[in-house]
Amino acid sequence: RAGATGLGLAVFQTAYFAAVESTGLAVATVVTLGAGPVLIALGARLTMGERIGRGGVAAVAGALAGLAVLVLGSGGTAVRPWGVVLAVLSAAGYSLMTLLTRWWGRFGGVDASGTTVWAFGVTTVCLLPFGLAGGLLPQTGHPAHVLLLLVYIAAVPTALAYALYFAGAAVIRSATVSVIMLLEPVSAAVLAVAVLGEHLTTATLVGTLVMLASVAALAVAETRAAGPETRTVPEAETAPV
Repeated sequence: RAGATGLGLAVFQTAYFAAVESTGLAVATVVTLGAGPVLIALGARLTMGERIGRGGVAAVAGALAGLAVLVLGSGGTAVRPWGVVLAVLSAAGYSLMTLLTRWWGRFGGVDASGTTVWAFGVTTVCLLPFGLAGGLLPQTGHPAHVLLLLVYIAAVPTALAYALYFAGAAVIRSATVSVIMLLEPVSAAVLAVAVLGEHLTTATLVGTLVMLASVAALAVAETRAAGPETRTVPEAETAPV
């Protein structure tokens, strides 16, 4: 479990940051988290028999159409094909990690804290050669400032966030994960324009909206398909603590 999850996490993170460097924060995030639910839906269908019906198939087609508009309609001004390829690769790592966590949560249970610690251990081993090649220490004139940023990134958006992610992904359907994760590309696009000054073309905006709408439709289709599987929670489980 630790090896497979750590490998997926290494691919997810490395390819994502490479995509950001290549094609910008907004596009890289939208493609990564827009393609992720599509790959998750297909993987869940093949490995766990989660059916999404015609609505889900249409949503997947819509997401692919949005991706095509995003890439082909930009004229090469805001979207770089190589960056999109890296973002899709990142989405594949994210999808592998999500599907495995869902599988183990469904059939064998998952220790969220243990999974997080061991997964990051494997990821560290995978990325250490690249770190050694590029230099482990950051080149900066403000080492104290960089150290504080590294501590924050390691503690809050990494250790805490992934522990919560593994715990949630083990017990909820991929549809719910997809809808929640829509918050990230939207916020990334807003920050990219407002803070980093990135320029989004009309084609980029249209492709982004189509992809996000398709993911939302996919979540609705999965939720409807899961209707017969929904169980009633006993009153004792819903009592306030």
